[in-house]
Amino acid sequence: MKGLLQLLTTLILIQAVGGLVNNLAGGSKSWWLVNHLTFLDGYEIYASIALGALGVALLLAVESRSRGKAKEDT
Repeated sequence: MKGLLQLLTTLILIQAVGGLVNNLAGGSKSWWLVNHLTFLDGYEIYASIALGALGVALLLAVESRSRGKAKEDT
């Protein structure tokens, strides 16, 4: 389960950083998720920042949970 959450976190962070850089550099339609969601038109940069915050929060939660389980095992 931890491996799946780490993979999901990595994908979210890649989408967030890539989308942010893409939109700051001109915003061409590419494979970044925020560029293909029509309800985010005009808010792509904010959506990328929010996606990055979600990725960081998920990363911290996964790491916190894994540290807690390591302490229980000792």
